[in-house]
Amino acid sequence: MEPYKLGEMEEKFAELIWKQEPVSSGELVKLCEEAFNWKKSTTYTMLKRLCERKIFENNGGIVSAKIKREEFHAMQGEELIDKSFGGSLPRFLTAFTRRNKLKTEEVEALQKLIDEYKEE
Repeated sequence: MEPYKLGEMEEKFAELIWKQEPVSSGELVKLCEEAFNWKKSTTYTMLKRLCERKIFENNGGIVSAKIKREEFHAMQGEELIDKSFGGSLPRFLTAFTRRNKLKTEEVEALQKLIDEYKEE
């Protein structure tokens, strides 16, 4: 499985951890029981899976992120652009804007990003 692709429940579980971290594993079990009606074993299985993918870590019963939410989503975006558009951001934007018109504020925000990150 791709390291930065999450299934629906993995994503909900990850969001729960990101919102609560650092969180004790015992508290995480309680949160998952309330949010997803999971048993303790289900929570630990899911946690182990995401720890093996190096997204989270469980040190001494304290669960925290190895990769912050924003960084994780940035990595997902990079992976999508690499895989689907040969790493070309212009090709991605061309495909995106064929079906979605950009608002003036979006164009201005993109232009600002381009100006800030343009290679000298």
